Amino acid sequence: MTERTNAERRSRIGLGILLIVLGVAFLVGRQLQIDWGAVGWPMFIVASGIGLFVLAFVVGGKPGTGFAVPAGIVTMTGLVLAAQNATGLWATWAYAWALVAPFGVGIGLVVYGALTGQRDVLRSGSGPLLVGLGLFAGFALFFEGFVGLSGFAIAGADTLIAAGVVALGIVIMLLGLRRRPAA
Repeated sequence: MTERTNAERRSRIGLGILLIVLGVAFLVGRQLQIDWGAVGWPMFIVASGIGLFVLAFVVGGKPGTGFAVPAGIVTMTGLVLAAQNATGLWATWAYAWALVAPFGVGIGLVVYGALTGQRDVLRSGSGPLLVGLGLFAGFALFFEGFVGLSGFAIAGADTLIAAGVVALGIVIMLLGLRRRPAA
């Protein structure tokens, strides 16, 4: 296969992925009765991120990873802004940043690696993806459950946070006490 047919093939795959994602988004939105007018302008940011994903597939290979990372960041920025625009909960930026980065970096690498069969890229994205999810969940629990940032606190969240801090402390202490074999 020539380089031109490879590029054409990747372009078609990228366009197909773009159309599938947009179609699924609208189908899910219809089922969840999302008012796209309320979501509004952030969808332009999401579309830009998806466009970067398409570019990643057009470029292909390892160089495509250079587009997949900002694609994940831009797409997640648009999705967070869409959720905030629809709900009016702008103060959630106190913890939603973790979904933009590192989670956005991780999701870009995981999606690109999975769809291109590059397991090393997929594996390299799993760390930032999990760290981002952990930071988002931890900070969301703190700011929403303990502080009540959005106007309501979750009953028992302060106890859960304290128990989590104790558990984390125990894990860190045990890791420090573990003997490492001499090198």
